[in-house]
Amino acid sequence: MTGEQDSDILGSIGRLVDTEKELRARIADGSADSDAAREELAALEVRLDQCWDLLRQRRARTEFGEDPGAARVRPAEEVEGYES
Repeated sequence: MTGEQDSDILGSIGRLVDTEKELRARIADGSADSDAAREELAALEVRLDQCWDLLRQRRARTEFGEDPGAARVRPAEEVEGYES
């Protein structure tokens, strides 16, 4: 995701959300292998959190007159450790 624009990140988020919805529907109707689908869903949720974090970083940098292009995807362990 390095060098992406906000619109690119939002597009990625949209695609991930669509995939998440499809996966949740497959889990609900039993057409997906439950364990594998849940693992895939967990990985997808982490990726979504990373995308949202990157977007927030870019917007904060823009707001404070810094280069939004300097924002970087943070490790999953860091992003998943945030409190809401």
